[in-house]
Formats: sequence, structure tokens, C-alpha cells
Amino acid sequence: MNARRHILLVNPAITSAKRARFPLSLLALAATLRQRHDVTILDMNKQRAPDQLTRLLDAQRFDAVGITVMGGPQLLTAIEVSRLIREHSPALPIVWGGYFPSLYPDVVMDSGLVDFAIRGEGEQALGDLLDALAAGSRDLGHIAGLDWRRDGAVIQNTARPPARRVGATPLPYELLGDPRQYLVDTFLGRRTAAHQVATGCRFRCTFCGVAAMFGGATALGEAQLLDRDLAYLRSLGADSFQYYDHNFFDREPDMVPLLEVMARHSLPWWCYARADALLNLSESTWKLVRASRLRMAYIGAETPNDALLKSIRKGTRSEQTLEVARLCRANGVIPELSFMVAPPEDPEGETERTFEFIRRVKRANPDSEIIVYVYTPLPTARIPNAERLKLRELRDRTGQVVDFPRTLDAWATRPWIDYACHADAPWLSDRLRRRIRDFVTVLNCRFPTVQDPNLGLASRQFLRRLAAWRYHLKLYDRPWELNASRSLFELLDPRVASL
Repeated sequence: MNARRHILLVNPAITSAKRARFPLSLLALAATLRQRHDVTILDMNKQRAPDQLTRLLDAQRFDAVGITVMGGPQLLTAIEVSRLIREHSPALPIVWGGYFPSLYPDVVMDSGLVDFAIRGEGEQALGDLLDALAAGSRDLGHIAGLDWRRDGAVIQNTARPPARRVGATPLPYELLGDPRQYLVDTFLGRRTAAHQVATGCRFRCTFCGVAAMFGGATALGEAQLLDRDLAYLRSLGADSFQYYDHNFFDREPDMVPLLEVMARHSLPWWCYARADALLNLSESTWKLVRASRLRMAYIGAETPNDALLKSIRKGTRSEQTLEVARLCRANGVIPELSFMVAPPEDPEGETERTFEFIRRVKRANPDSEIIVYVYTPLPTARIPNAERLKLRELRDRTGQVVDFPRTLDAWATRPWIDYACHADAPWLSDRLRRRIRDFVTVLNCRFPTVQDPNLGLASRQFLRRLAAWRYHLKLYDRPWELNASRSLFELLDPRVASL
């Protein structure tokens, strides 16, 4: 039997300590790994100082460090953490997993900072890697989903099929110290807990990293496991839940047992959803939804252009966005609708048409929360079956093919962090950037988000009145008075600081 290894799992900082949620990916890894190995978790959202990492490395002997990495701002902190480990403990193997190395394993392995990269779900691959290291094996070709080096050359093993079920093993919250520190004050409740019932999504939208990472597969937890988890989190004091499922409402027969559990617990909750899935729910299931106290559903509306929706394989129609806004209003659910503006083909025209459609949504349901992002799809080369789908290469403002970064340091520069955060793209003009920013300012002041816990009733009314004339006349440009008011009230921006 292989000797137990000790692995340090690190969550690089991505948010403030006050707003940090459970590092669910690391907890899921630890739940599986510690059946065979010893696990320590360092969440740098809570323990941010670099010397906390070095003190931990000095105090304990680790056989490897696993780092979870998203694109955007977390990539920058992941690079900093990896360099610190390299300098402090040069022989300690560094393993990257998560969204970014799943999409860009070649960039990660070429950096010289990382010894191993895991593509897709990491529970089994990381466990197999630790077993191989414990046995002193030099041939790692049998570990599906692993990128590694042999004689200086990078080897990419075959992909690992996604898991079919999740959540069988309880998450080891005790590895975080006091887990109650992760219960956050939100509009849902004073102690909101993050949880996940399912991973993956059976839809294959071409702009979505989930589709590229999970390949259209969904793994669903069982009702009794959800009941177990909710009971535990309630024992910690949780009074509301945010579900990070990539697509919570999928097939109705699968969802009903979960909704029955949630209806018994009857605590406010938030989730991701699709317009077509909500529209297809039966009245009996909507009764369960109401009993479970769903407060808000984040729905990817994307665009009012049905041809564009089809080309990105979204699988919905713009009319369904209006229908779901009305349906949510009738059932006491706030739809949080995200839109992607400024696609590379006719960015200005599509943006203006989206603005007009957002106004239609607001007429259908004034309580709808609107999130406006810049359309920043995955590089064409990273989209499965791109040639078969006849996807065009992305081009910048000059008509040149977009030259995506080839190194970690390039991906960590401001333009590409903004690209990963859907905040900017190479095909935007300065004028269009200002136009989008000004529209969002007017919209958010005319309809202040319910997610801002620090904005009182009087402040909301003031902002609504101040922005009313601009919104009514569609005069969005240079709203200096609203920008000043936003700074004065320190308004929350739901795109970066919401649930």
C-alpha cells in the first residue's frame, strides 16, 4: 500500500476577507484526497500575508502544493504564490488545477512555475498523482487529465471523463478553522452560506468556460446528501444559501427531489438558471420553488439577437427572456439577467439594440436586476469543434486577428485580466467603452440593486430621481452628477461585488 502524502491546497486571493466564500473546489478535493493522504488548506482570501504561507511551509513538511486557478485577477495572485513557493522551497512540486489550466495547460506548463497541470475535475487525478509520487513512479502516463514533463518534454495525457455524481463524501469544513467565518451578510440574510449541488452543464455555449471544461456533462448530487449538507450548515448558523451550480435548474424530474428538501428547510436562496428551464417548469414545481423561498435567479440572457444566440449555441430565444422576467415576477423571484454587449461583429449596433432590449425587460419586470458585460468569448482555438462549428477568428479594431497571450505573465496584464472579467475587448473603441460605462451608470442609478446592503431607502429614492430624466430621454452620455453620487454612496457594482 502506498505511503500517505501531505498536500497543501492553496486558494489564491480573489476577493476581500469580508466577502470570502467557502473555497468549495478545495473542500471537494480535500474530501476525496484525505481518504488516502493528509490535507491542509490555505485560503489566502482569509490569510493574505505571504509570510503566512512561508511560515506554514517552514512548520510542516509537504510533498506537493495544489493551487486552484481562475483566469482574471486570481491568475495574478496564483503567479505570485507560485513564485514565492519556488523561491522558498525549490524542490516542492507545484500542481495547478481549475478553470485556467484546464483551458490553457500549454501556457501553464511553459511558464516554468508549475510542475503539473490538471485539466478538468481534479479529485481523482490529483489523488493518482500523489499515489504515484509516493511510490516513486516516473511514468505518469496512466493519470488521465494530467500534463507533466518527461525528459524535459511536456506530455499531455488523455482527458478524464467528468464525474457522474457529486457530494457523496461530506466536505471537511473543519480544515478551514472556524467555518462560520465564511457566512456572509447579503441581501438574502445575515449569514449566507455558499454551496454547490451539481457541477457542469449539458449545454455547450461557445463563449462559456464551463462548456469547454466539462464537455456538456452534468454531475448531480442526491437529495439526501443535500439534506445532510443543509442541516450541517444550518447548525453553523446559516440563514440563507447561494448555490454555485453551473446550471441549477436542468431537468425537472431531477430537480423536484432537491426542491422538496429545500422547501422543508425553507431558507432564502440564489442560483444560476436558464430562461428555457424556468419556463418549462410545471405549476407543481413552481409551487415547490415558492415554498423553498428562491429569491433571485441569475439568468444568462446574453443578447436580443436570435441569430447571435444561435451562433453561440445558447439554445434560447430573446422572447424567452421577456417571458421569464414576467414569470419570475409572478412567482416572487428576482431575475438577475446578464447581457453581453459589443460582440466583434457590429459592436456598436448590437450594443445599442441591447440597450433598447434591456429597457423592454425593465418594462416587463421593473425588479429585474441587469448585469452588463462585454462579450469576450474563448479564443477560437480553445473551443471544442471550432472548425466544425465554422467559428470565425476574432479580430480587433484594425481587422487583425486577435493575438491572444502565449505566456502566464501576458495573461496577467491589465488588458487580458479585463478580457477574462468581460470588461474589455480588443475590438472596442474608446467611444464605445464610454458609452457602455455611461449606460450602466444611468441604469444602476435609475434602478439601484437590491444587493447593496449599505444603500438605505432615502439614498435609493434620491438616486432614482436623479437618474430618471436621463433614463427617460435616453441621454446616457457623461452622467457626471451620477458618477459623483456613485462615489459618494460607494455603490456596489453587481458585476464585481455582488453575491
